Amino acid sequence: MRALCTAVALLFLGTPAMSQTVPNTPAWDQPFLPPAPAWDGASRSLLRDASDPWVTAFELDADHDFSPNYVDTRAWFDRLDAASNLIRIEQFGTSPEGRPIYAVIASKDGTALDPSKPVLMIQAGIHPGEIDGKDAGMMLLRDIAVYGKDTLLDRVNLILIPILSVDGHERASAYSRPNQRGPRIQGWRNTATNQNLNRDYLKLDQPEMRAVRGLILKYRPDLYVDVHVTDGMDYQYDVTYGFNGEDGAFSRSPAASAWLDTTFKPAMNAALSGQGHIPGELVFGIDDQDPRKGLSDGGLGERFSNGWGAAAHVPTILIENHSLKPYEQRVLGTYVFIERSLTLLAEQGTELRAATEADRALRPAEIPTNFEPDPTPASTRDFLGIRYETYDSPASGRREIRWLGHADPETWKLPFYGSRPTLSLKRPTAYWVPATRPDIIERLRLHGITMETLDAPRTPSVSMLRLVDPTLAPRPNEGHVQASVKTVEVERRDWTYPLGSVRVPTDQPLGDIVVLLLEPQSSESFFAWGLFPEILNRVEYIEGYAIAPLAEAMMAADPALKAEFEAKLAADPAFAADGDARLGWFYERTPFYDDRYRLYPVGRED
Repeated sequence: MRALCTAVALLFLGTPAMSQTVPNTPAWDQPFLPPAPAWDGASRSLLRDASDPWVTAFELDADHDFSPNYVDTRAWFDRLDAASNLIRIEQFGTSPEGRPIYAVIASKDGTALDPSKPVLMIQAGIHPGEIDGKDAGMMLLRDIAVYGKDTLLDRVNLILIPILSVDGHERASAYSRPNQRGPRIQGWRNTATNQNLNRDYLKLDQPEMRAVRGLILKYRPDLYVDVHVTDGMDYQYDVTYGFNGEDGAFSRSPAASAWLDTTFKPAMNAALSGQGHIPGELVFGIDDQDPRKGLSDGGLGERFSNGWGAAAHVPTILIENHSLKPYEQRVLGTYVFIERSLTLLAEQGTELRAATEADRALRPAEIPTNFEPDPTPASTRDFLGIRYETYDSPASGRREIRWLGHADPETWKLPFYGSRPTLSLKRPTAYWVPATRPDIIERLRLHGITMETLDAPRTPSVSMLRLVDPTLAPRPNEGHVQASVKTVEVERRDWTYPLGSVRVPTDQPLGDIVVLLLEPQSSESFFAWGLFPEILNRVEYIEGYAIAPLAEAMMAADPALKAEFEAKLAADPAFAADGDARLGWFYERTPFYDDRYRLYPVGRED
């Protein structure tokens, strides 16, 4: 096996690159990838010559196909920090493997940022192989600190997280992302605990995501940009980006989404196009084998940055640079994106803040959730495609697609499929979370959710939910066995919540997130992520010799119960033939049955 792997590496990849501390090694590429269209954008003028004392490792590499490791990146930023009073480094977390997670803050305000200035937060490396934002941020911060672009900070502040998943960043090799063109040494998608951080925005399992949520609460960015690299179909666009609510689609933050749609997007597209890039909307092909079948929005789930941002009323843009474009092209496009975002916030930040405040004031009585692809196209979109052909693959035994690397002169007209909610949740006045679940309370606190902590036991009248036939997923996902429930029964109870329990009102800016987290039918809830397994365990049983005579006595005393049982027998032959099921039916109707089995312990104050 080792010999076979070596042969494959030499056949397809050539000699791997040298150590990351020697960036000017020859470039190599995966010959099995489709060819990249030729590109010579004006943004190449942003590159510094190798002789420049502030050249980055990316620029120093002859082919601009290299990204430095964690230690070298931090050393470079430390040197920039020491050279400029505009730059400072702030550690805001520690990874599972003990590495500091840090942000680089560019400001003319010193350590206390002027609250009147908008804040732009750029996050790179949540998926470390998709590290374009780190190298683009290094270049731009250098140009701000050293080469005259400090005026960008006159009316706005910049926070760059160069590497969020620092442990994944250091699990680096030439074999991390086979579908992506560069950099030639890439980090690993998941963390040291094998978690995908871009699924953790709501449940907040991981220390990296808890740390970044704390940083967001501390600095309250006016615009949050999460930089990724996409997979999937080939196309002409090199910088694609999107946000929930684009083109009038549903958003939990409609005013901010409208600003992004009507103000940000046209200005950004003009800036990127002016520098030789081809910006596009964030879309996903619905069939990898047939690109012309159409496009989708990829879903609106709050486990992702853009879905969370809309629910938390933090204007959030998800960048997905195109994986088949050369690394140089992607990094330079990201530089243009960050720089234009700074100038747009300087020019229009007041308007965005007003839109955000309007969204934070919303208190919808019904909260749509559990989105799924809409089977009916919402529209037809113009799309700049890449020419392709299909061929018979002896490996797969079917027709496979082959991208040819040439822009199709014909503009494609493709159906676009949006997302639709499958559930609407009523917004209660408040939720009551018992002190027996301090882990749930802590996650709510990490979100910045306002709550009242009980200093003495209290017995409110609440609605409790009995879960009907909940199911567990057949395999784990992100370290959890997920659960789901479609039907619940509401029971009114006077329930005693002990000292340390919390009352969580929904009349707050994060009220939508409260509902999404605490309603068990929500696919993004703590229950759905498998965090309430204890309620699926039934305690105490009864032997047949005890329940059989008790059941007979129950039927004799209650003709309505006897009639209900006989109707069940007639309607369900399998039940009628199962003696245990028949006795269990009676047991569930006795006071001996576990009253808390499948009873969700979070109460609802209506």
